[in-house]
Parts: sequence; structure tokens; C-alpha cells
Amino acid sequence: MGIYQQLGLKQVINASGKMTALGGSAVHPEVARAMGEAGMDYVEISELIEKAGKLIAEATGGEDGCPTAGAGAGIAISVAAVIAGTDLRLIERLPDSAGLKNKIILQKGHAVHFGASLRQMVALGGGQAIEAGHANHVEEAHLRAEIDEQTAALLFVQSHHAVQKGMQSLETMIQLGRDHKVPVIVDAAAEEDLRRYVAMGADLVIYSGGKAIGGPTSGFITGRKDLIEACRAQYKGVGRAMKTGKEAIVGLLSALARYSQAAGHGGEWRDRAERLAQELNQLSGLSASVVKDEAGRDIYRTHVRIDERESGFSAKEVIRLLEKGDPAVFTRNHYANTGVIFIDPRPLHEGQEKVIAARFKEIWDNRK
Repeated sequence: MGIYQQLGLKQVINASGKMTALGGSAVHPEVARAMGEAGMDYVEISELIEKAGKLIAEATGGEDGCPTAGAGAGIAISVAAVIAGTDLRLIERLPDSAGLKNKIILQKGHAVHFGASLRQMVALGGGQAIEAGHANHVEEAHLRAEIDEQTAALLFVQSHHAVQKGMQSLETMIQLGRDHKVPVIVDAAAEEDLRRYVAMGADLVIYSGGKAIGGPTSGFITGRKDLIEACRAQYKGVGRAMKTGKEAIVGLLSALARYSQAAGHGGEWRDRAERLAQELNQLSGLSASVVKDEAGRDIYRTHVRIDERESGFSAKEVIRLLEKGDPAVFTRNHYANTGVIFIDPRPLHEGQEKVIAARFKEIWDNRK
């Protein structure tokens, strides 16, 4: 019996992805051991944070790094850093930034909701989010017109949540930042490539520790040394409410070390997704195939289309039955209204794709 079942909670199979709502990642035993050891000893936290920054920088190619409680906290801390710098008087004022350079400019299609509002994370750091252009169409001129003497930073959101078409590229944002001497912040929370955005010239890049990296609930910021110093300084201000403990920092570093040494898993995930698709295609009124991640990451998922007329089920009904079962199976449901369910193989424990296939078969067999 698992720890959550001992607490009286249902068993969950996560076929949705590394989602915060389902606990992010299931950490590797090495990471869990590191966290356990960290929890049973003491350390000077400021020294640990600085050491973590050096190791984050080595893994990402940044000049320095800063651990955070998560990517959401990373946004708030990054925004606070570009507004207040290391000035303690300003740090202690935030999120009240009246009279300061506080405009954070982003494309309208990037003002996402990721379980909370990105605009709210900006506001927590004292920023005023300025959306440029339209939800499905942004031109460089839209962005350039919003930049003025009150602009503290440009913010680019690299996420499957963001609009993928009609937006300006990160290259354009970085060039605008250089033209106007304004830092560029990249929210790359769930991205797999830890070096790409720093190498492209972004000034601060934010990642989740509990997504692609496979660490505990945590995050980090990497990038320009002076701005990272300002990020750390925010732990005397708004960052205090977002502090991350010694266990999470050590777990993050352990996961980061493993991640940096590991080869890509795209082929393995594709194979698992294909095996599951073959099993599901034996059911009438259902067609399964393998598709690549919509945001271009090296992630492959099983794409399940349900024909309601032939199967007798709507996609939403199948989702409800999967989540109601024992164990409860949670799928990726962004397109359920179109009859499509996605199954992400990355979070699955060994053999759980067989359990998912059996649950689908059980649902089909129990049709009235």
C-alpha cells in the first residue's frame, strides 16, 4: 500500500503529464534519498542558495542561478528583481512599485492561465503586465509601441498553454530588448532544453524543477549575474513568502545532476505511446495514434479520438469514468470538447500503460 493510500486517498495513475495538480513528478529514489539526508541535517541557507546558483549555472550555461519554490515564484521574483534590483528600500516596498519602472510587456497570446494567472504572478513581483497586440496576432510594431521609459522588462512565455500561432518569436523579443536596453525574461517552466534560452541571449530564464527535470516541487532562475544577484535579494522581500526549504533545494540539485547526465528519452516515450495506441485501437469507436507535443518538445503522446456515435461515449464521459475508477486514471484533456484525449507516457510507472488499456477495455465492456 502506497503512502497516499495509507492516508486514505485514492491511487492515481498520472497519464496527464508532469502536472502540478497531480503532484508534478514522481522523483527518482536517488533524489528522494538526497532530500531525506538534507532534511535530517542543518545548513546555512544563504550559503546553500549561493552554491545551488553555481550548480544551476553549470547546468544551464547561465552566469549564475537562483533556486525558487516553483516556476510561478520564479516569475514573481524575476519581476521584482528587474524593478527593485538589490536596493533594500525598494525590495521592502514591493509589490508597491508606484513611481518605479514597473511595466512588464508580453504578447497578448502569452497572458496564460497555468493553474493561476500569469498576470497575477507579475503583479506579486510589483509588475504591471502590459499585453501587446491581439490574442492570435502580434506584430513587432505592437511590442515596440508599448516600450517606454517605464518598461522594466519584456516577458516571453514558452509554453503549450500559450498561443502558438501569430506570435512574435523570442529572437524578435531579444532584439527589441537589446535595442531598448531592457532585460528579457523567459518563462520556460516545462521546457526540456536547459541551455537554449540563455544561449539565445535571454537575460533571465525560469524553469520548474518538478516538470521535465523530474525533481521535487521547486524551480530555478538562470541568467545574467547582476540580475540573479537581484533575484536572491528578493528573499528579503516578496520572495520570503515563496522561500524553498533545504530539502527541496537539495532534491532539485540531485535531479538536475541526473538530468544533465541523462540522454533524451523521446524514443522510449514514443515506443510506449505506440504500444498503448495498438492496444486501444482494438476497441470500436476509438482511434489512437502517436503525436508529438504541440509546443515542439521531444515528447510523444497517445492521441485518442472517440467517435461518440459508434462508441456510445463522449470523450468527457470516458474521462469521468477513468477518473472514477480504482485506480483513478487522469488523462490530458485540453481537447476533450473535440472528442480527443491525450495520454502522456512520461509520468507512468512501469507497466501502467497496460493498466490504462485494461481500464479502457473495462469501460467498453460495460457499455449498456
